Amino acid sequence: MLKADSLHRYLFEKHDVRGELVTLSDTYCHILENHNYPVAVQRLLGEMLVATSLLTAILKFDGDITVQLQGDGPLKLAVINGNNQQEMRGVARPQGDIADNATLREMLGNGYLVITIMPKDGERYQGVVGLEGDTVSSCLEAYFRQSEQLPTRLFIKTGAHQERPAAAGMLLQVLPAHKSNDSEFDHLATMTETITADELFSLPVEEVLHRLYHEEEVTLFEGQPVIFRCTCSRERCAQALITLPEEETDAMLAEEGQIDMHCDYCGKHYLFEKMDIDALRLNGGPLMENDTRH
Repeated sequence: MLKADSLHRYLFEKHDVRGELVTLSDTYCHILENHNYPVAVQRLLGEMLVATSLLTAILKFDGDITVQLQGDGPLKLAVINGNNQQEMRGVARPQGDIADNATLREMLGNGYLVITIMPKDGERYQGVVGLEGDTVSSCLEAYFRQSEQLPTRLFIKTGAHQERPAAAGMLLQVLPAHKSNDSEFDHLATMTETITADELFSLPVEEVLHRLYHEEEVTLFEGQPVIFRCTCSRERCAQALITLPEEETDAMLAEEGQIDMHCDYCGKHYLFEKMDIDALRLNGGPLMENDTRH
């Protein structure tokens, strides 16, 4: 039986350290479907998905988060969008040949990691770090060293479970406003590092924590579901169309007979015919409902 996509938080009672564990399959599959990504890009999106879920849980805010990789290599962009409700979506834009075993640097070339936090109340925040590490985990650990000054470790696994793509990961972090003993934190990290992909993909979270920390006192909190959710809609597409110059939309209609707005995230198509565009121009009048198709 496949594990439901979920995020769990936990605390070490005798150390000022918190942890998180997330397992993902359905959400990961939704991000990959409708795309023919190279194997290395699929793996990278899985790592970014895990990382974004873990980050959303420790960065206390009500709103959206974007984790984005950009570079000048054959992979120009990879991005995961999420929010504090653990609703995720993602997309990548490869523009060249990428080997199955390509590294992060081979895919992105000279690039950087951007973390953007958009709270519903409060100011937008953006952090940028260069791709100094060889993995998403090491880049994010560098981000926390530079911006948050909190010792943080991430352990991310991708692969397959029961013939479906799977991704999972764990995070350890010293609690803000506390000073954990470095050797204690390193000891906990060393134990966490022994986790295998198969254990994360298949075992209940209670058993994973017991295997890793059976000599520690650990408090496990109730899990939070993680789901794929795209924010595209016919209304949003209409708003985008109405901002274009009329001659541009007229040219698209003349060439194709209709305008097909495609969402890269979920694969949906929103079709607009001439009568729809005319209605939009009449003071943003109601749209004729065309079918949405995959």
